[in-house]
Amino acid sequence: MLYPIDSETRQVKVLCGIWRFRLDAKEEGFRRKWFRTGLPDAMLMPVPASYNDMTEDAAIRDHIGWVWYEREFFAAAAWEGMRVVLRVGSAAHKAKVWVNGESVAEHKGGYLPFEGEVTHVLNCGGANRVTIAVDNRLDWTTLPPGFIKEHKDDLHPKGYMTQEYLFDFFNYSGIHRPVRLLVTPKSYVDDIVTVTDIKGKDGVVRYDIQVCGRMLVKVRLVDESGRCVAEGAGAEGVLRVKNAKLWQPGKAYLYTLEIRGLDKKGALVDIYRLPVGIRTVKVKGRQFLINGKPFYFRGFGKHEDAALRGKGHDNVTNVKDFNLLRWIGANSFRTSHYPYSEEIMQLADRYGIVVIDEAPGVGMRFWGGEKEALFGGLITDETLKHHCDVMKEVIARDKNHACVVMWSVANEAKTEEPGADKYFGRVLKETRKLDPTRPVMMVECAGWDKTRVAGMFDVIGVNRYFSWYSDNGRLELVESQVENDCRRWYKRFRRPVFMTEYGADTILGMHSEPPVMFTEEYQCAMLEAYHKALDKLDFVIGEHVWNFADFQTKQGVMRVMGNKKGVFTRDRQPKMAAHMLRRRWLNHKKWKVVV
Repeated sequence: MLYPIDSETRQVKVLCGIWRFRLDAKEEGFRRKWFRTGLPDAMLMPVPASYNDMTEDAAIRDHIGWVWYEREFFAAAAWEGMRVVLRVGSAAHKAKVWVNGESVAEHKGGYLPFEGEVTHVLNCGGANRVTIAVDNRLDWTTLPPGFIKEHKDDLHPKGYMTQEYLFDFFNYSGIHRPVRLLVTPKSYVDDIVTVTDIKGKDGVVRYDIQVCGRMLVKVRLVDESGRCVAEGAGAEGVLRVKNAKLWQPGKAYLYTLEIRGLDKKGALVDIYRLPVGIRTVKVKGRQFLINGKPFYFRGFGKHEDAALRGKGHDNVTNVKDFNLLRWIGANSFRTSHYPYSEEIMQLADRYGIVVIDEAPGVGMRFWGGEKEALFGGLITDETLKHHCDVMKEVIARDKNHACVVMWSVANEAKTEEPGADKYFGRVLKETRKLDPTRPVMMVECAGWDKTRVAGMFDVIGVNRYFSWYSDNGRLELVESQVENDCRRWYKRFRRPVFMTEYGADTILGMHSEPPVMFTEEYQCAMLEAYHKALDKLDFVIGEHVWNFADFQTKQGVMRVMGNKKGVFTRDRQPKMAAHMLRRRWLNHKKWKVVV
């Protein structure tokens, strides 16, 4: 799926802004055909944004079920005879879309784009109305999963229900990413697949272009100065770049692949420009290689999360986050626990930040000792099919990003359970089929001796919270526990080990000496103890602190206004740990000689 861009033959109309909005607790909208009649008693709502924090009404914040959005837009008369597509960046978690009362698209999955052609229903030269219904309910067939709990006791009103889920971030809902109209010719470039390689000092770009309609295809690869460095003809081919400038972590270089579709007379039909970074990735022995050189991941698990906006796309927050990543010396992050916006991936390409792209396979375990089976029980073949569909969609969207060096199919699933191996074996097979060029991982929280899954993957991702969720406050145990645990993972599986999460909830301004839990001193001491262990282990390929910034969670006795494990606050102010990490990551000898 190509990102919508303007060009000589294409036009993008952005439909972000203030929409009309209303809840639909009783699911009246479908029965009363609001997609045709318009929304009665609507309020105003920004798009993109989560709707949960936009008002002072708890019924809106905690709403379960469908909500409706609508707005009007004008379609230019010049669009007559063109192809017009409506594209929604994401809507959590199910969506139905109508234009002028006619159904044009449906989608399941809250973190990926979807689109529908609207050419046949559009009023060119006049006004049009778009209506989008969004359902935030989670069940055992969605990613992430969840369930609706009806409280059947005399302490709750009859029919009282809550949305339950087993992941530790707030189930923000709404239209989270931009809504756009894309106008193209009737014959157009539909998709592009690029795979890059390095031969000596030269770069290699293999391309495979899909077009709709009849056209001759010509391609040019242009460097950052605008100079053409390679040319080709046909929908498939290989371009060789002499003395290529490589895309490298912290030193990004992007070429532009220019695809021109021509008619029989040589006239331009369609043109699309795709940024391309030339680089290679590979797992070899104990190492992760980028461009053939050992790479050590230093950075964070993150979230798309900000005050007021929730998970709504925001360029201001995104650019600030990348500047903080550079300031602190980070070179990577994981899109925990869902694919981030396309605009974030574009920024990572340009900033030279390495990304592990993760599916929303989170919350696939119980934490309270429940005995009900998940895999082969609550998680069924329908869930498996959706998981494979999600991997297909995320790879289709992000396959051409140089920053993406690895796919992650899930986080903290119940991999010790019978059936987990069959489930994730199928997901892994589909992922490798869709993209054989990148390593694949999943992130474990099971024991090294209990997982049925880890040995299938290229990298062992491990989340550990020694002295936090276990041996609370016992900092003296951390170094030996981390070292022993990592050694056991490596001894059993002979795969590189990646410490994908470690950290401590920390309240800005809370201090104690000696350190106690929740203080800034404790967060620093815990991280330093982890680092002493990780620095001894040559098979460990990375450290991702949990978390980049504080983020919102559902209410509960474990959380005070959200998860406070960030080294930055939710409004991006540094805690003591941010300065400690900056000193480590900018100066540590372990990666002075690495990319």
